[in-house]
Amino acid sequence: SDLYVSMLQKQSPVSTDISVIFPADEGFIVPDDLSSFHGVAWTGSSLTIHKNEDRVQRQIQLARDIFDLGIPQFGSCWALQVAVVAAGGVCAKNPRGREMAISRKISLTPEGRGHPMFQGKSSVFDAFTSHDDEATHVSIGGVILAGNNHSMCQAVCVDHGKGSFWAVQYHPEYDLHEVARLTAVRTPMLIEQGFFKGPEDAASYVQMLEELHRQPDRKDLRWMVGVDDDVMNERVRCAEVRNWLEGQALQYKVASLA
Repeated sequence: SDLYVSMLQKQSPVSTDISVIFPADEGFIVPDDLSSFHGVAWTGSSLTIHKNEDRVQRQIQLARDIFDLGIPQFGSCWALQVAVVAAGGVCAKNPRGREMAISRKISLTPEGRGHPMFQGKSSVFDAFTSHDDEATHVSIGGVILAGNNHSMCQAVCVDHGKGSFWAVQYHPEYDLHEVARLTAVRTPMLIEQGFFKGPEDAASYVQMLEELHRQPDRKDLRWMVGVDDDVMNERVRCAEVRNWLEGQALQYKVASLA
């Protein structure tokens, strides 16, 4: 949640008050003042959306409640899956396996190129990522805005009930340091899945990411990792977040005060 709070505060055009809730926790109670919020942002999660668990179902129901209130929603990765399932769509384990570190060549659909979430974004870009599951069927009211060879649904807008949920499968809140730490923690799994031959290869990759994070202008490391400003430049990387804050949350606030 700290990554998301920091990103929202940096990208918001106005001073923002943020409350953090934990709907996956046992005993979670929906805040009494939920209807007073002007936007709801969802972080990623290690949960699996297609498992029938209470901690999953609580979040799906929360998204439905927020749809019914008409409050704008946004989020990353897990959030896209929550948005799709809450509106009647389907998610499943990706048969191509995990997408890790950087999603390559995400391409906007024709609908995506005209959608305000991607204002100022290139039609093709890379993004930080880590996920196993994907949206396979989007219900009526949902529009796929971007995809790549790994996942046909890398971004979606879901209009349902009284509300709208903009979501991306990737992680604009990540930076190279975060990706390096995730890679280090998940090294045994990534070796098993074929991302690295062994621990030494993984450690070398992690070290390269950390070094590039410390020295973002290193041309040699940018070339070896294969990254450009779409992931290195925070303003470019977080364009979707900023567009949601300005075009959805802030507009909802203005309308609620009218």
